[in-house]
Amino acid sequence: MKFKVIVTYKPGILDPQGKTIHHSIEMLGYKEVKDVRSGKYFELEIEGNDKAKAELIIKDISAKLLANPNIQTFKIETDK
Repeated sequence: MKFKVIVTYKPGILDPQGKTIHHSIEMLGYKEVKDVRSGKYFELEIEGNDKAKAELIIKDISAKLLANPNIQTFKIETDK
């Protein structure tokens, strides 16, 4: 089973990379873009057919390794 994990900063946490990208977008003339938030994207593949167990493994990995729980949040998506 394949999973996608998207890690982003929590609301209210400063995102200097997002601000830099936003500034560059404005310099290109795209004034319509209101804000940019950066993040990380991971693809993980788990062996087996137990989707519930695989989701627990992915959630545990995301919480312990991929995201900093103090300043980041994560979203897990699965391939259908």
